[in-house]
Amino acid sequence: MILQPRSAALLVVLLLAACASGARYQGPVSDHFDGERFHNDEPFNVGWRELWRYYREREPGEWTRDLTPPDFADPPARVAEGALQVTVINHATVLIQIDGINLLTDPVWSARASPVQWLGPKRFVAPGLRFEQLPPIDAVLISHDHYDHLDLPTLQRLQAAHQPQFIVGLGEDGWLREQGLEDVTALDWGEPVALNERVTVHGQRSQHWTGRGFGKGQRNRSLWMAYAITAPGGPVYFAGDTGYGDHFADSGAAFGPFRLALLPIGAYKPRWLTEYQHTSPEDAVQAHLDLAAVRSIAVHFGTFQLSEEAQIEPVDALAVARSAAGLPENDFIAPTFGQPYAIAALPAAPELE
Repeated sequence: MILQPRSAALLVVLLLAACASGARYQGPVSDHFDGERFHNDEPFNVGWRELWRYYREREPGEWTRDLTPPDFADPPARVAEGALQVTVINHATVLIQIDGINLLTDPVWSARASPVQWLGPKRFVAPGLRFEQLPPIDAVLISHDHYDHLDLPTLQRLQAAHQPQFIVGLGEDGWLREQGLEDVTALDWGEPVALNERVTVHGQRSQHWTGRGFGKGQRNRSLWMAYAITAPGGPVYFAGDTGYGDHFADSGAAFGPFRLALLPIGAYKPRWLTEYQHTSPEDAVQAHLDLAAVRSIAVHFGTFQLSEEAQIEPVDALAVARSAAGLPENDFIAPTFGQPYAIAALPAAPELE
């Protein structure tokens, strides 16, 4: 998460330092956990010096605020066996309705992606669905603990209204139970959890970092995640928040071809600061290819001003990158928030004789 404040640097410090989560994992050492902190293959070294350079040099593009609520019909309570319908609500919040199961990814209905609602990145568009329009939610996938992905007030509303299963990375579960969430499952990379006899969620590797404050003492105490959702009609991939890396090809080799991939295209400028942690539209197109995705839908754009690019710039850049890769427009779209998209099942593999 790269913040784009409108006021003095002191407010940035207050925002980044406030309300840090108490997430902390205790478990065996692994290839991505050293006994105290999680890590990627390449270290994340952005600190206050780099942020100060960014705030001195930034040239933000144009954003326009329009909080008019979209007027889409309520989604169905459930979809039929074999069906898949997805609705991008805003940012990385997606309603995935698959084989009778309803999932939400990284749900955010708050006005700001922030620990407080009087300071911090404020939304530029209304959620594509009102909270009250949600069908019964069975499970919530949380990729990591940054404020634009883990919005505690929204999670508490979901707990009160739906009592879903919350699926998180290692280390995030204890703190969320302390905040009133009841059914919390923590996964490692490569670890599955079945939602029913047809739908299973698999934790997948990504390239990011965690910490709700910016102090290094709070960083990487919990694990950042992507997810593969397997079902008979074909798997669905949710990238969460990530830089580009070989994890896309690894997930493609393990589960591909994907029926659908949900891939981030925003918060990618300037690249010297964001490349490690956020995919550009060009990166997302390459990830689409690495995953062997039949369809991809863009997320993580146009809602919160988190970096330098203009509001519509990721969508335009996606069109250029898609064309350069020779992909038809429908293979990788930038969605309309709130509009449902029905995704066809993959053809059944021929039986071996």
